[in-house]
Amino acid sequence: MASRTPVSIIEPDGTTPGYDHGLSSGELLRIYSSMVLTRAFDDVCIKLQRSGRIGFSIPNKGIEATQVGCASALSPDDWFFPSYRDFGMPLYHGVEPVEMMNNMFGNAQDSARGRQMPVHFSFVDPIRLVSISSPIGTQIPQAVGAARAFQMRGEDHLCLASFGDGGTSSSGFHSALNFAGVWKAPVIFLCQNNGYAISCPTSSQTASESFGIKGEAYGIPGVIVDGNDVFAVRQAVEQAATRARAGLGPTLIECVTFRMGGHSTSDDPSRYVPKELMEYWAGRDPIMIYESVLFREGHLDEARKTQIAAEAEARVDAAAKQAAATDPPSLETIFSDVYEDIPQHIRTQGEAAFDLVARKGGAAGGGGEFPL
Repeated sequence: MASRTPVSIIEPDGTTPGYDHGLSSGELLRIYSSMVLTRAFDDVCIKLQRSGRIGFSIPNKGIEATQVGCASALSPDDWFFPSYRDFGMPLYHGVEPVEMMNNMFGNAQDSARGRQMPVHFSFVDPIRLVSISSPIGTQIPQAVGAARAFQMRGEDHLCLASFGDGGTSSSGFHSALNFAGVWKAPVIFLCQNNGYAISCPTSSQTASESFGIKGEAYGIPGVIVDGNDVFAVRQAVEQAATRARAGLGPTLIECVTFRMGGHSTSDDPSRYVPKELMEYWAGRDPIMIYESVLFREGHLDEARKTQIAAEAEARVDAAAKQAAATDPPSLETIFSDVYEDIPQHIRTQGEAAFDLVARKGGAAGGGGEFPL
């Protein structure tokens, strides 16, 4: 049965009673740097959207410990089926900010060639991160299907399905947990309970006492952890991964956290989040909580903290500049990215399209008139 009280490890004074993280100073600082880089990337994307440089972004501020703590417990050879609020997972595993920024701009270097919304990343290397989907919850049964395939082929991979509290109301959540429980599939379900599904509070989302307890209906153990405590998240995912690799099946982990911003850049959280609640969670900033450990153990000081922040800001700023300066996808990619051998009737249509662009200019070249 899922514990009703979220498991936490880091005390307010930075101590971790009874917990040995077993990590080197370099590993601890990698986690910290990834959290700081995630926040810097998030901050720049919001500024780019507000200034009209990109069309959309998803705030990640406040969720960094859940994302990075989870990623740090898994191998890049595992398969990640993320939600759109998971910037920290690819950044921890070595994806360069410019690769993510290419998607934000939808340029020619974007792996989706500008045919996805911003924040819809996908990578094969250095992390197996399956394309983010806009529909809520669709990645959850996809992760179970992939995990089942690995299981049937005898491959030593596991899958992570990451989703928000709103995702638990999708049909995909229920069918995924049911199949995973029956098959004992090697999959971890990570629920980021950040308080609101857009403007819908958790009190209106479910009548269950928690999201973690929902696993019991499907024969899956549920764990509830403090999602702002990076060690608590890391420990829960490590234990779930060990269980999955041993053939014992899936685990549902509820990370209790809070997004300190809107659902997206199209949202105004001040319309529905009480000011006092935002202030409370600002006092439980996950980066600040983790810093208390690093300072106490001597891995971090003010000078190093300032340096790490400056380096993160510089990397993201350079990434934004590079992505903004990269050309948009060329017109022929709408054919060459689909067909290895282009059929003649498609080739004829393409040649007509190229001729039209040559005469009229690009998509913005027709002065608003249909270009005929």
